[in-house]
Amino acid sequence: ARAIEEATDGTYKYGFVTDIEAGSAPPGLNEDTVRFISAKKNEPEWLLDRRLEAFRHWQTMNEPKWAFVDYPPIDYQDAYYFAAPKSPDDAPQSLDDVDPKLLETYEKLGIPLAERAMLAGVAVDAVFDSVSVATTFKAKLEEAGVIFCPMSEAVRDHPDLVQKYLGSVVPTGDNFFATLNDAVFSDGTFVYVPKNTSCPMELSTYFRINAANTGQFER
Repeated sequence: ARAIEEATDGTYKYGFVTDIEAGSAPPGLNEDTVRFISAKKNEPEWLLDRRLEAFRHWQTMNEPKWAFVDYPPIDYQDAYYFAAPKSPDDAPQSLDDVDPKLLETYEKLGIPLAERAMLAGVAVDAVFDSVSVATTFKAKLEEAGVIFCPMSEAVRDHPDLVQKYLGSVVPTGDNFFATLNDAVFSDGTFVYVPKNTSCPMELSTYFRINAANTGQFER
């Protein structure tokens, strides 16, 4: 009991918030929210159509009632569904473009994003609020035939693979929260290891929510 109290009382030593400039969607959830996220990600029409179909189906569903979990009702209109740290191009092209405060945050958490400082044999995709801010060892993995990248990048560069496998394990409509995720996911990590291919290192993804009142929905 003492250990639990020590862990939950006081200030979180790593900090709950990183003080950086960020932009977000207007609060609330409707079709305009879904279109906003899709436009921010520069997505093709087929993916927007998939999102809208999921959102319309979600509106017909009921939130599950868990037997042993008690929490206040969730107001899905009182949240932000997209938030992203601002950068010179609104999308870092390399670690040099990433806000230093973001890099410091991951360093404090023991997740260094500079490849020279990474633990040997571990690749990381770091997602901050609604965007991936860095993916390590992509080139090394590509040499082995493995694709490891942000979901938004996979949609752009590997659309056929995304269309083939997206939702193939948990399909749209499977459950209330999966359907909501299908409608408003903003990024995530894409991994493709071809048949008869050995991945040369461990793969890891790290998600951090920084903006207040923001829902993080990733794939």
